[in-house]
Amino acid sequence: MKKFTRLALLGAATAALAACGSSDDASSDLEVDTVEIPADEALEPVTEEPVADPAATLDAVEEPAAVDSETANEAADAAENVAAAVEAAEAAEAAAAADAAAAADAAEAAETANALAAEEE
Repeated sequence: MKKFTRLALLGAATAALAACGSSDDASSDLEVDTVEIPADEALEPVTEEPVADPAATLDAVEEPAAVDSETANEAADAAENVAAAVEAAEAAEAAAAADAAAAADAAEAAETANALAAEEE
């Protein structure tokens, strides 16, 4: 019943909105407001040219330090060890969650058995 009421109200609102937006002339042009016109008007009195900043050059960028193959291999081994530790932690967490779910199921089964035994008495 609630769904029917909602659909009826939605239909009435749609019809009301459709009635408000009618236009007799289909070729009427729409005027679109943009922010370009006010922005152009605000920038008209600006006559100054941009000034280059001599401190903002690419010469100040330092080259990265060279990495030898031994350092790269050590970093790769460390990343592999971290990934293995993360996988082991996730597996342990999943096992703990499974154990907790099994314990909850066992407790629920015990409660059900106790409730049935109490009803039989």
